[in-house]
Amino acid sequence: MADTFNYRIDHHGSLVRPAGLAHPGDDPAALDEAVREAVALQRKVRSTVVTDGGFPYEDFRGGVLGAVSGFRRTGETGPDGLVRWVAESLPKADGPLAADRAARLTELTAIAAKVSLPSPAYLAATTFDPALAASGGPASARELGEALAEIVHAEIELLVSRGVRLIQLDNPLLLGHLAAGQDAPGALSFEDVLAVEARAARLDERPEGVRIGVCPGRRAPDAVDRARAERLYGAVPADRWILPYDRGTAAELDLLKALPEDRDVCLGVVDATTPEPEEIDTALARIDAAAGIKDIEDMALSPSRGFADVAARSLLGAEDQRRKLVLVETLARYCWGNEF
Repeated sequence: MADTFNYRIDHHGSLVRPAGLAHPGDDPAALDEAVREAVALQRKVRSTVVTDGGFPYEDFRGGVLGAVSGFRRTGETGPDGLVRWVAESLPKADGPLAADRAARLTELTAIAAKVSLPSPAYLAATTFDPALAASGGPASARELGEALAEIVHAEIELLVSRGVRLIQLDNPLLLGHLAAGQDAPGALSFEDVLAVEARAARLDERPEGVRIGVCPGRRAPDAVDRARAERLYGAVPADRWILPYDRGTAAELDLLKALPEDRDVCLGVVDATTPEPEEIDTALARIDAAAGIKDIEDMALSPSRGFADVAARSLLGAEDQRRKLVLVETLARYCWGNEF
C-alpha cells in the first residue's frame, strides 16, 4: 500500500486517563483539556496517528452504545469485566456517533486523526438476548448485527467526510472464531460474523490515505485454523488488520501467513499490559520473522492493545504507558529509519 508509511507508528486508541476522569460525562471542560493533553503526548512520542484516548466513553463500546437507541445498560458485569448491555429493540442512530468529536480532534493536529469503534458483530454477539425477542427485541443476533452494521457503515462514511483517515473496528471475539478445534464465541455463527463485519467495513469511495482497520482480538489462539483466517481476511474488506504479535508464537505467524498480499498489517509488538519494556533485539527478531512473510513496507507497529479500554481500569500507569509508546517509536526507527 503506497501510503502505509503515513501510519507507521500506531496505537489502538485508548490511553491512560487523567485522575478524576473515570466518569467522562461529569466535566466537559476537563474532558476537553484531557484530550488536548493526550494529543500533545502522542505528538511528543512521535505517533503517526492521534486519538482522543477514548476519554469520552465509559469503555471502548461507548462510541456506539452511548449514542444509539435500543440498548439498555444492565447492572450485571460479564466475564470480560465489562458492564453488560442488552438490545431491547433494533438500534437507531439519531445523529453522529463519534464524528462530531473526531472533527474537533482533527482541528488539534495535522497528524492523521484515528477513531476506534466497536464492530457491529461484536456488539450483536454480546448484547443479543433471545429472551427479549417476544417483547420487541431483535429476532436474532444476525438481524441485530445487520442493523448495527448499517449504523457503523454510515458513521464510517461520515468520519471520512470530516477528515478522519484511519478508522479501527474492534472485535475482541474474532480470533476466537479462528481457533482450531474450538466452538465459536458469542451469539453469532462464523458465517454471520463475516456477513455483518463485511457490511460495516465496505467503503465504495476511498479518498487518498483512508484506511479501514480491523482489530480481531488481543491475543492469538493456541492454534489457528488457517482456512478460516483466509476466509475472514477475504470476506471483510478492511485495508489493515491489527494483529497481536507480542508473544512470539507460531499462531501469531499463522495469522500473518494467511493475510492477503494487498492488505496492510499492524503488528502489536509491545505488550500493553506489563510495565517491563521488551528487549529491543527480541522484538526486532520477531519483526524480521514477519518481514520474511509480509513486505515490511506494508507493515506498521503498535502496542498489543489499548491501555485503558475501560474508563476506571487502566492497564498501566501513565509513565509506563509513555515508555511503551516510545519503545514502539524506537522499533519503528530501527525498521524504517526516518521514512515517515
